[in-house]
Amino acid sequence: MEKEEIIQKIRETLAEGFEVDIEEIQPEAPMVQTLEMDSLDFVDMVVLIEKNFGFKVTAKDFEGVKTFSDLYGMILSRMNKEA
Repeated sequence: MEKEEIIQKIRETLAEGFEVDIEEIQPEAPMVQTLEMDSLDFVDMVVLIEKNFGFKVTAKDFEGVKTFSDLYGMILSRMNKEA
């Protein structure tokens, strides 16, 4: 998959999983506020990422992830390591 395809898949997965309009998921938008996440929602996000992208995610992976752009970078980086 190309980078843009992966980003689109992330956006679609989050929009569906968190029931938000996909247009709200913009690169520089704050992830937690946009998705209205609480601590249990992080567990849901981990499950969504692991199921859709095929690698395990830890709390350490989310260090420094504030925006959707940060999340895209983390997932792309992990996918490159797993390949």
